[in-house]
Amino acid sequence: MKHGFTTGSCAAAGSKAAAYMLLSGNVKNEITINTPKGIAYKAAIEDIKRSLSQVSCAVRKDGGDDPDITTGALVYSKVTIVTSSSVNDGPVITIDGGVGVGRVTKPGLDQPVGNAAINHVPREMIRDEVSEVCKLYDFTGELSVEISVPDGVKLAAQTFNPRLGIEGGISILGTSGIVEPMSNQAIVDTIRVQLSQRRALGFDYVAVTPGNYGQEYMKKTYGYDLDRSVKCSNFIGMTIDMAVELGFKSMLLTGHIGKLIKLAGGIMNTHSKEADCRMELLSAFAIRYGLEPEKVLKLQDCLTTEEAIGILKEAGILNQVMNYAMERIVYYVNKRSKDMLKIDCIMYSNEYGELANSLEDKGWFTLLEQEQGQ
Repeated sequence: MKHGFTTGSCAAAGSKAAAYMLLSGNVKNEITINTPKGIAYKAAIEDIKRSLSQVSCAVRKDGGDDPDITTGALVYSKVTIVTSSSVNDGPVITIDGGVGVGRVTKPGLDQPVGNAAINHVPREMIRDEVSEVCKLYDFTGELSVEISVPDGVKLAAQTFNPRLGIEGGISILGTSGIVEPMSNQAIVDTIRVQLSQRRALGFDYVAVTPGNYGQEYMKKTYGYDLDRSVKCSNFIGMTIDMAVELGFKSMLLTGHIGKLIKLAGGIMNTHSKEADCRMELLSAFAIRYGLEPEKVLKLQDCLTTEEAIGILKEAGILNQVMNYAMERIVYYVNKRSKDMLKIDCIMYSNEYGELANSLEDKGWFTLLEQEQGQ
C-alpha cells in the first residue's frame, strides 16, 4: 500500500517554499524536504501569492492509501518578514496557526493551552526547513510562519478535536512525517511478519509498543533505541495471540496511559471506535483510594488521561491508582496469553513521565542492552 505524508510535512514543505520565494525573489513550484522517517517528500506548490515582505503558498495533503479525512485538503503556509535586521544570533522563527488550524483550550495535549494545535514535531520540521533557507540567504532577522487550512473547521467536525478541547479547526500532526496505510488487515499482517522474523532469528522475547511515541519514550527515558521492537498499533490482544502462537516466552509492552489504561478493563483493541472507558476505569480506581465524590465527577469530565493524572496527583493518590491499574493490566494481558507468555508493562505519561511498571528486576534492560550492542 502507498504511504502518504502528514499535515506536518505539508506545513513544513509549504513553509520552506514560501521562505525561499520570499528571500530569493524567485518562484518555486516544487520543493523537497526530509521527513523524520528519512523519506524525502517532494511537494508541488500551489496558489502562490507574493509581495516584498510576505509570501503565501499551499501544499495539497496526500494521504496515500490511508483513508484520511484530510487527504486533498490544502495546507497553507504564510511567511512574513517581521524584521530584516539581526536578532540576537538570528534567525528567529515564530510559528502560529491561522484559519482552520485548531487552538488548544484544555490541558494535557501536545501543546499548552492557548497555542495553535501544531504539534512539536511539525513545529521542529517547519523551523528546521525555514532555518535552512535563512542560512542559504544569510538572513538573520525574524520571520513569522502562519499555517492555515481553509477547510479545517469543516474537517475538524469529523475528528476528536472538539472532544479534546481543540477548537476552530484541525491539528497539524505527524511524528514521522509520513502516513502509514491503516488497513486493519495490513497492520495485523505486518505485525505477524515482524514477530515471525524476530522468532526466526532465534529470539524468544520481544519488546512491543503501540507506536512511535512508545519508542521515543524508551529512548529518552532509558536510552534504549527500540528499532527492533514491534509496533502493534491498537491490536494488543491479537499481538499477544500471535506471540504465543509463534512460541515467544516473554514480552515487554511499553505504552502511553491513554491506550494502556484500557487494558486494565480487559479491553484488548484500544481503538476509540472499539471502546473508550478510560475515565470510567480511572474513576473506579480513584474511588477505591478515597477520592471525594465531587473530584470523581471532575475526573469523569476530563477529556484526556493527562488531564486526569493532574487531578489524581493533586489528590495525593496518583501512585496508588497507577500501581493498582498496572496490577489489573498485567492480570488481563497475562490472562489473554493463558499464562503461556510472561508479559511485563511500562506505562507512562507525556507530561508526568513513568507512571507504573511491573518490572521485578533489570533483566529486560540487560537483554535490550545486549541486543542493542550487537
